[in-house]
Amino acid sequence: MLTIGQLAATAGVTVRTVRHYHQVGLLPEPERDASGYRRYDAQAAVDLVRIRTLAEAGVPLSRIDALLHAEPEEFAAAVSRIDIALQAKIDQLAEHRRRIAGLASGEELVLPGELVAVLNRLRSLGVSERTVRLERDWLILMQAAEPEAVPRWVREKHAGFADPEKMRLYLACDQSVDWDPHDPCVDRLIDDLEAWEVGHAGGSSRPENPTPVFALILAASPAWRRVLDVLAQRAERRRSAPPGGG
Repeated sequence: MLTIGQLAATAGVTVRTVRHYHQVGLLPEPERDASGYRRYDAQAAVDLVRIRTLAEAGVPLSRIDALLHAEPEEFAAAVSRIDIALQAKIDQLAEHRRRIAGLASGEELVLPGELVAVLNRLRSLGVSERTVRLERDWLILMQAAEPEAVPRWVREKHAGFADPEKMRLYLACDQSVDWDPHDPCVDRLIDDLEAWEVGHAGGSSRPENPTPVFALILAASPAWRRVLDVLAQRAERRRSAPPGGG
């Protein structure tokens, strides 16, 4: 005969667990003997091991008692149903993990694959994660407010990928965010951007209607503000210059 502590040790559980099984009716609680102790026989130990095994397998405690007293065929059918329920729960948790991973990246969850592919292409070309995030945030806003503009954005990006000079300038603008506005590199960038504008009649390196995200960049980057201000001044001078003038 075993004390409750010996029973618990035999089954690999705690005394508290044994008492909990008593409370929920899974394991009968024996009467106290003459010395005032509860003594458990070998069958109690076997039953406790079976209860622990089923519980560890994920079987709800409310169903264990029925399984303990089920016939073999009934037991097998019940276990099969429990397995199906557990698999459904596993699938649900896997979906939760997929969505959490999407939240971590902030892209796959809210943007279609073609847009995520463009963002990943920018990363592969060496664009900073800061700029990629700004592009992503603007895409999220554009997709919600102006979805018809998204295909045009994709086409323009792919056209830019195919233009080495445009990509060189894009990367230079990306790097210039933290430059001192009076760094000679900013002057060279302005000259290069102006040359690109002149060489692409009708094209412009400056947005006509800056997006909210672009406006945030301008507010945070004195270098970018100077680049756009100087380009605007030069463009105005070109428009004002007399035909054929020097």
